[in-house]
Amino acid sequence: MRKSEESSGPAGSAVYMVSLGCSKNLVDTEVIAGTLLTSGRTLAFDPNEADLYVINTCAFIPAARREAEEAIEEALVWKKERPGRTVVVAGCLTEWDKPGDYRRRYAEVDLWTGVNDVAGIAALLDEKRVPESGREPLWLYDHTTPRLQLTVPHMAYLKIADGCNNRCSYCAIPGIRGVLRSRSIASVEAEAKNLVDAGVKELLVIAQDITAFGADRPGDGEDIARLLERLNAIPGDFVIRLLYTHPAHYTDSFIGFLARPGTKVLPYLDIPLQHINDRILKAMGRHVTKAETVALLERLREEVKDLTIRTTFITGFPGETDEEFEELAAFVKEQKFERCGVFPYSPEPGTPAAKLPGQIPLELAETRAKRLLELQKKIMRKVNRNWIGREVRMLVDDVDGRVAVGRAMMDAPEIDNRILLLHAKRLRPGQFCPVRITGADSYEFTAEQL
Repeated sequence: MRKSEESSGPAGSAVYMVSLGCSKNLVDTEVIAGTLLTSGRTLAFDPNEADLYVINTCAFIPAARREAEEAIEEALVWKKERPGRTVVVAGCLTEWDKPGDYRRRYAEVDLWTGVNDVAGIAALLDEKRVPESGREPLWLYDHTTPRLQLTVPHMAYLKIADGCNNRCSYCAIPGIRGVLRSRSIASVEAEAKNLVDAGVKELLVIAQDITAFGADRPGDGEDIARLLERLNAIPGDFVIRLLYTHPAHYTDSFIGFLARPGTKVLPYLDIPLQHINDRILKAMGRHVTKAETVALLERLREEVKDLTIRTTFITGFPGETDEEFEELAAFVKEQKFERCGVFPYSPEPGTPAAKLPGQIPLELAETRAKRLLELQKKIMRKVNRNWIGREVRMLVDDVDGRVAVGRAMMDAPEIDNRILLLHAKRLRPGQFCPVRITGADSYEFTAEQL
């Protein structure tokens, strides 16, 4: 660390926070909030009541960086309105901006911090220091790190690792978040117990790739299957949802656990496949073939009862021909994924894919993405209607009078569908409720309380 040559003075006691990007970034925001609160500061829900403004940024794609720019500019307007205000920009944008262009562009920002400083912002502010630049991201929180849960009380994200070793050719994450770093099973278990004891009913297990858990420490003998065994053994009425798996990293022990009836792990898997054509998969660096992908999906559907598969695809990857896109569209139509997102490819500076020949015009990539989404919308309508008449266990997310909104095993928060329950009786958020599905469209279910 080095002393800051310029300082706006000590940061104040009331903190307003903005969290951008994914759920993994939200956990970092919760740690930032927790460490700031334990330093004696308070949380403000109105920026006009704060004198410290912290933005935890995302930089994964151009749209995320534009969102970060807008948030920074808004914060700097806030800063000018009253003397003594402090702005901190944290997270992925700082790591992505290795040349320092954003620091020069927004020179009025008081402090820029990266991954290694998530739990150290309070100390940096109090001691008027700035972190050294160019450090490899290596920090990882554990169960002893202060963390303020910012989600609804009955739902929490459980980040089991950070960083990624997959090195997909289109992805900037390894350069932003660093190499794979897994927590110990004991640490994850301890945090999970604390969350369940605090009333959490749904634990969402996350990382850049949860199926790689423990691969950075092979001598420890820890992997995702062993972790799930321990989480499943925690006493309490709660469920576990798995997000962000990689199709190349499914093991027999992991699939065997998923196939076991009666566990707390929901029959829901998020498996970003990105494409299905073998040439494109190889160019993407996905370490899996079409045949291997199809075999995995067939095995999962055969062994895991009532399985919901969420996936994502990229259209317009460099060199994608009309025939290769049609192969992808046919695959989506054939597999009938329960949940699916589609994104047009955009070149990320510094990634191998950005230098590949045959860059596809964004307009064409967007057209292809739109076509896949239209196809998926029809698929989801049919898939969802298959649930009509079935009884499911709904977790109530919100209640407004006699109307309750929630989700069942087939839907994750924020990204998937919801269940609308009319004429709800004596329900509260965080409560499990048996319901019967009475209607469905592409994005919403209706149900009756049992």
